[in-house]
Amino acid sequence: MTVTYTAQVANARFCSFSKLLLLWKGSIYKLLYKEFLAFFFLFMALSVTYRFVLMEHQKRYFESVAIYCNHYANLIPMSFVLGFYVTLVVTRWWNQYTNIPMPDRLMCVLSGNVHGADERGRLLRRTLMRYASLSSLLILRSVSTAVFKRFPTMDHVVEAGFMTREERKKYESLHSRYNKYWVPCIWFTSLAARARKEGRIKDDHALKLLMEELNTFRGCCGMLFHYDWISIPLVYTQVVTIAVYSFFLACLIGRQFLDPAQGYPGHDLDFYIPVFTLLQFFFYAGWLK
Repeated sequence: MTVTYTAQVANARFCSFSKLLLLWKGSIYKLLYKEFLAFFFLFMALSVTYRFVLMEHQKRYFESVAIYCNHYANLIPMSFVLGFYVTLVVTRWWNQYTNIPMPDRLMCVLSGNVHGADERGRLLRRTLMRYASLSSLLILRSVSTAVFKRFPTMDHVVEAGFMTREERKKYESLHSRYNKYWVPCIWFTSLAARARKEGRIKDDHALKLLMEELNTFRGCCGMLFHYDWISIPLVYTQVVTIAVYSFFLACLIGRQFLDPAQGYPGHDLDFYIPVFTLLQFFFYAGWLK
């Protein structure tokens, strides 16, 4: 979830950014607290078992396993795998935002080049803009759950005024397995050509400018369709997920605090709560989420 917070840190004051750490909506705490608590309780359960349940010879064996897990868990290239994956996901997310079809430029070009103060001219401009809006609506229905809830069927699209009943018959007469968001764009071009013949569009340069803006608009719709159709390769998503969870499964044993009396290297202190391991889980698992 994208949450706007810039207004809360608009001024550079002392500890102003600390306010962001207390936000819950859209925060990493809300996203990760279940997995974080599960990891913490599993770690503490193993710690209690090691300290108070196991026999002496079992403790020695557990300590050998813990050292082994801690050594080989560090061989998993977490920073490289996660860094590349997150870069890919964030770039893809931003590109999807920048390709949301905005009607503003097309609307300005249309109102400036399709002339006529009479009812026919007004109807032409309104119908052309309705076709463009219908095209964006059809693609947004397939990529946005919020839009799909608002327009779950084509009946709702017709009732909202984006499409007439005759246009719906033409639309449904064209059979295709894929989203037919481009059909209203075809209607747009046909109507624009008719407006040129009627003299509503003064010259070919104005028509060319209008078509270029329509192609840009349609290109944004097409990119959203492709982003929805072609996901990040499943293999890479699986690799990253397995790498993160297998790393922290190894950390459940490998990061246990062992008996300092045994003299193991790096186990001079004995704590119950693994602060830095929990921070590492918070950063890596949050990055994955």
